[in-house]
Amino acid sequence: MNLKTNNDNIKEEISKIKQNNYLVIVEGKKDKKALNELGITNVIFLKNKPIFEIIESINGKDIVILTDLDSEGKKLFNKLRHQLQRRGVKLHNKLRNLLFKTKLRHIEGLINYLKINSFLV
Repeated sequence: MNLKTNNDNIKEEISKIKQNNYLVIVEGKKDKKALNELGITNVIFLKNKPIFEIIESINGKDIVILTDLDSEGKKLFNKLRHQLQRRGVKLHNKLRNLLFKTKLRHIEGLINYLKINSFLV
């Protein structure tokens, strides 16, 4: 998949998240701010909150987990994914998978990545 096609797919997924108002889970405030700047407003962040509280608060919803794409973010993603799927929450991971095909590793940098690649949504 070439860069343009991947970028088009990223833009499409961001639009889909906004249109469906999916709940997005991120690691911190800067991640949430970056998504808010893209028009994604249904965002919660994990910092200083027990994971079990967050998991209990989102039963029965469609969600996107956008933890960072580094090793710690991957561990956190897998922990959240496992516990949420056990509770029947539907996960939408296409945007995360598309972001792995880029050089981006921190969600807070998403807005700059999109600006640099000239397709700010």
